Amino acid sequence: MSGVRVGVVGATGAVGRTMVAILEERDFPVAELRLMASSRSAGTKVATRWGEVEVEDLAVADPAGLDIALFSAGGDRSREHAPRFAAAGAVVVDNSSAFRRDPDVPLVVAGVNDHAVADRPRGIVANPNCTTMGLMMAAAPLHRAAGLTSMVASSYQSVSGSGQRGMDELVAQTRFFLDRGSEPLVDGGWEDPGGSVYPRPIGFNVIPFAGSEAEGGYTDEEWKLVHESRKILEAPDLRVEPTCVRVPVMVGHGIAATLRFGRPVGRDEALEVLAEAPGVQVWEDRVPTPLDSAGMDDVLVGRVRETLGEEGGINLWVVGDNLRKGAALNAVQIAELLI
Repeated sequence: MSGVRVGVVGATGAVGRTMVAILEERDFPVAELRLMASSRSAGTKVATRWGEVEVEDLAVADPAGLDIALFSAGGDRSREHAPRFAAAGAVVVDNSSAFRRDPDVPLVVAGVNDHAVADRPRGIVANPNCTTMGLMMAAAPLHRAAGLTSMVASSYQSVSGSGQRGMDELVAQTRFFLDRGSEPLVDGGWEDPGGSVYPRPIGFNVIPFAGSEAEGGYTDEEWKLVHESRKILEAPDLRVEPTCVRVPVMVGHGIAATLRFGRPVGRDEALEVLAEAPGVQVWEDRVPTPLDSAGMDDVLVGRVRETLGEEGGINLWVVGDNLRKGAALNAVQIAELLI
């Protein structure tokens, strides 16, 4: 395709802005770029490689003529508008959770299950959750090699996963505590720094509750790890034990995972498989951290170890930029697969 008419929905948010930047970085063959967002951002002008683009009001925007629409506007707006865009002829790549469990919508991690984009009855392709995405980059090649049967995964998720509001709350609470230095505790705990994004303070803290309460005492983030991993790997019987934690980090999600397979897998084999996996860097000489992953397209894997209590499995650590591979980059890579 010589030129593609592309729409970015949610273009003024953190992920939407990153989508536009990645389209530029990867020389995506854009013939026309349209940017859309809520009414409060409509009329804003954005400088892009393809000229200055005025942001349109999503509620009244006409999707006619678009080839591909990259959505990062939240689940409610996706449910309302993605089918409208698909009906107008655009293939929608949706970054929200709205369609991930829909059997007629493929859930795609570029480099893992590329073949799935071909079967899209509703004209929509879903982007997985950013935490699932990073873990699948490491788990999928090992699954192909040895047949993954169970997974214990604990995530350490940055505040950018909650959007700009989460990042602003971390900054405000960090300043609050720094201003107070080492003053005495108040009533056995720190003075309340305020905040509305998280149920407990995130500044200088960790919250073992990422997402919102869903069912069985698990959060929606944890259920995403369960259901999305099974769908992406085409392994409906995969056993997943998830815990999702919010940490005071700006960008970059980390996941500590224990993986067990249909046969024993040693460290040397795991390293060999991971070294050949697309989009993965294995760090053996140093421990990868969220700061290392920020701004990187690849997912970083380190601390690859054989399991201790029950031999034959693999423990590893995965970290990736949740705004790039975890969201915007994967959406653009799906668009590349489509063309």
